[in-house]
Amino acid sequence: MDAAVLPESWCVATLNDIARPFGGSTPSKSDASFWTDGTVPWVSPKDMKVFELRGSEDLVSEKALARLSLIPEGSILVVVRSGILSRILPVAINHLPVTINQDMRAFVPAPEISARFIAWQLLANQREILGKCSKDGTTVASIEAVALASFPFALPPAAEQHRIVAKIEELFSELDQGVASLKTAREQLKVYRQSLLKNAFEGKLTAAWRAAHTDQLESAAALQQRIACERQARHQQQLADWQAAGQPGPKPKPPKPLPPLTAEELAELPELPAGWVYSYLADMGDLGRGKSKHRPRNDPRLFGGSFPFIQTGEVKAANRVVRSYSQTYSEFGLAQSKLWPKGTLCITIAANIAQTAFLGFDGCFPDSVVGFTAFEPVVRAEYIDYFIQAARTRIEAYAPATAQKNINLETLENLVVPYCSRAEQEAVLCELESKLSEADQLDQTLATALQQADALRQSILKKAFHGQLEKQDKNEEPATALLERIRAARSTNQPARRGRSAGSQS
Repeated sequence: MDAAVLPESWCVATLNDIARPFGGSTPSKSDASFWTDGTVPWVSPKDMKVFELRGSEDLVSEKALARLSLIPEGSILVVVRSGILSRILPVAINHLPVTINQDMRAFVPAPEISARFIAWQLLANQREILGKCSKDGTTVASIEAVALASFPFALPPAAEQHRIVAKIEELFSELDQGVASLKTAREQLKVYRQSLLKNAFEGKLTAAWRAAHTDQLESAAALQQRIACERQARHQQQLADWQAAGQPGPKPKPPKPLPPLTAEELAELPELPAGWVYSYLADMGDLGRGKSKHRPRNDPRLFGGSFPFIQTGEVKAANRVVRSYSQTYSEFGLAQSKLWPKGTLCITIAANIAQTAFLGFDGCFPDSVVGFTAFEPVVRAEYIDYFIQAARTRIEAYAPATAQKNINLETLENLVVPYCSRAEQEAVLCELESKLSEADQLDQTLATALQQADALRQSILKKAFHGQLEKQDKNEEPATALLERIRAARSTNQPARRGRSAGSQS
């Protein structure tokens, strides 16, 4: 902090100059009397998800206070040891007396020092604090207590502190309302997307198309016959390929007939318009699980070659097409796997269930991913992709309630798909892609606005603590006089306190 860039009435001070630091501890968990019927809040990092702290998850008894510092209402609480410090610096103002654990620090402001002014300045400087005050060589991200207490702060006159806080919070309140509206709009877009997908596969998006193209409509019976013929033709081609290759491996089996849907099953499904029919996903293409047979799965011999190897996370992260990968298989790895062709529709069945993306290259994947190759004369793979997005919640419901959710290949084979002619599928895709593209563009606009709101928040804080948010009053006592008065009061009056101060702990 350079005093030269501050207003004339301001000065540079440290947290030690303007507040009393306190550390915390944990009363023995083996002594039930410290915790039974507790009434005093005991704050730890897990409570620090809010700026206005009005309670804690854990409470200690009055007996435990003999081993703790009771932090008065209106102090500044800071997390100094937690994994979250790798990203942000949690800061809060307590609205009731509290105790804290050893992963926290509290700062009790001197008279005429605004706690909220200190708290907002901590947040304004959190990146610099995390960079300059962090401990080295710790397994859990930590802040050096002495370094934090010595961190330089911009200090304005007492009255100006309160004006600055009021202005920050006025602007942030307006900003928060705008952010809430943006987030609501994004949630509404998600609902709109699902509504579009639902209407698409109930034939509602293409009602006008059907009215204008009656000559291209097919009966349900004709559609079912088309599917059956394509399945049989595909089997005959597999047999011919097998024979031409010298009959390697087992003979391709004929397609397994799936049972027709019962009247009861159809009654539970949305009613379809004329020219549509329900069929099984297995009737519309080849489904197969990925392969990764070798154990252990992390054997170094499997990796480092030229064959892309993707997993469920990369399918989920892809925007419809997997275009990048972080691992490759070697020839050894490929031998125990399978190379799927570019354009294969990948469907996840473990961890991230029913996430989809097309392979943008030839690649391998494990058995937590299913590959789908559409019978193109019957169905567009993109049509199936969108349908799985529409049916994701229903597909996820088949997963058992276990820590590692998963479904099996049979679940996808038996997935009931609303099916229409190829011509109408093209119309469905045209409508969907047009409307979803508009929704995606709007969502990106909203996301950009949210990023701009974050940037504006930082800009407000930067201006606030450089004296650019509020005008200075030349008639006010300068901060240097305030700081001298605080120091003089401390030198003549050092009240005893229980517990350990933050300055005495590393």
